[in-house]
Amino acid sequence: MILKILLVAGVIAFVYFMFIKKKPPIAKSEGESKKEQKESSEMVECSTCGIYCSLDDAILSNGKYYCSQECVEKAS
Repeated sequence: MILKILLVAGVIAFVYFMFIKKKPPIAKSEGESKKEQKESSEMVECSTCGIYCSLDDAILSNGKYYCSQECVEKAS
């Protein structure tokens, strides 16, 4: 009789831990944090042609942002 009760309790515990209990959240990996940084990069407008490019790719000259070296030369 006790063996049957232990067996039923074991099956209930197994079902609980496998299907019902929530797993702890996984810490963010480096790939996800880099992805978030890319999404949050600022966009600036080129002073010559007016297109937008990311702040990382823009060229700063005389206090203005440019999308390429050609636009810097046109502005001079």
